[in-house]
Amino acid sequence: MTSITEAIPAALGGDAAGRLHDPSVRGFASDNYSGVHPEVLAALAAANGGHQVSYGDDVYTARLQELMEEHFGAGIECFPVFNGTGANVLSLQSLLPRWGAVICASTAHINMDENGAPERIGGIKLLHVPTPDGKLSPELIDREAWGWGDEHRAQPLAVSITQTTELGTCYTPAEVRAIADHAHAKGMKLHMDGARLANAAAHLGVPLRAFTRDAGVDILSFGGTKNGLLFGEVVVALNPEAAHGLKFLRKMNMQLASKMRFISVQFIALLESGLWLRSAQHANAMAARLRAAVDTIDGVEPTQQTQSNGVFAVLPAGVADRLRKQFTFYDWDEAAREVRWMCSFDTTEEDIDAFVSAITRELAAG
Repeated sequence: MTSITEAIPAALGGDAAGRLHDPSVRGFASDNYSGVHPEVLAALAAANGGHQVSYGDDVYTARLQELMEEHFGAGIECFPVFNGTGANVLSLQSLLPRWGAVICASTAHINMDENGAPERIGGIKLLHVPTPDGKLSPELIDREAWGWGDEHRAQPLAVSITQTTELGTCYTPAEVRAIADHAHAKGMKLHMDGARLANAAAHLGVPLRAFTRDAGVDILSFGGTKNGLLFGEVVVALNPEAAHGLKFLRKMNMQLASKMRFISVQFIALLESGLWLRSAQHANAMAARLRAAVDTIDGVEPTQQTQSNGVFAVLPAGVADRLRKQFTFYDWDEAAREVRWMCSFDTTEEDIDAFVSAITRELAAG
């Protein structure tokens, strides 16, 4: 009898192991393009088999709570969810009444890349502010922090910042603290979108809580998918008094996993052994290697500081399209010919060197 692992690849053109893609193909489009870290896959396999209580009452989710407390301190509450959009919407909903609004950077993921989910699913008005580097400041926040008591205006009651930002820049602990103090003084709460939180810690060289809980963040979306997980993020209520109804909102938002142990065990694999930091340090180092190389190439114009695992640059006309025939990556601002190159936990020095050689060739050809 033919097994499913034999029949499916035969029908679809894959190999005998069930693989439908060429694993030697590399790219710089997104840290979501990478596979699952082998240590995470091993943890998933170890958590499989037998029965565990569903919907979060399992031993793995209990252990995850313990590990999160080791990183962020006692008294926090953790809510594993499926994805980053769900984590962000859930977090912001818990901070706000129905008439509340969130101040964010114009480039924020919640504003640009979540297909209106905060507005349509969360019922949240976004008040976005242009920034040159993706980072908010108290002064920029004040452009939208007004109108309290005006029934004609959605009330600005929360601020959302991204760490690291969508432009690859990183807030220092002091910058987060300044924003938190400013927001709290005006009666607003602070959310951090931490899709690349580990990359920020790797860049800053400080513990996770130094630029989150200790800096005044009320609620955190702790990312895992971009750091080697198969799927999953965790909403961390760093100040549970500021967040309301997370238990119920998670279910309403279709983010409650019945087999939650398979989200939780992935974060256990990250947090118990320091894998979260090692992987982020490596991705950052590969981006730094790429940045150092392109800094020496005439015709490549970097546009942002490289403080995490992404490099942003402007290329001459036509070069990006030719490069994309060899390596995948995205335009960031097509009109300005600005592109984004992302590195992952599995990016190698050889990947970087091959890409740099391709850039050099295409520039010469152009």
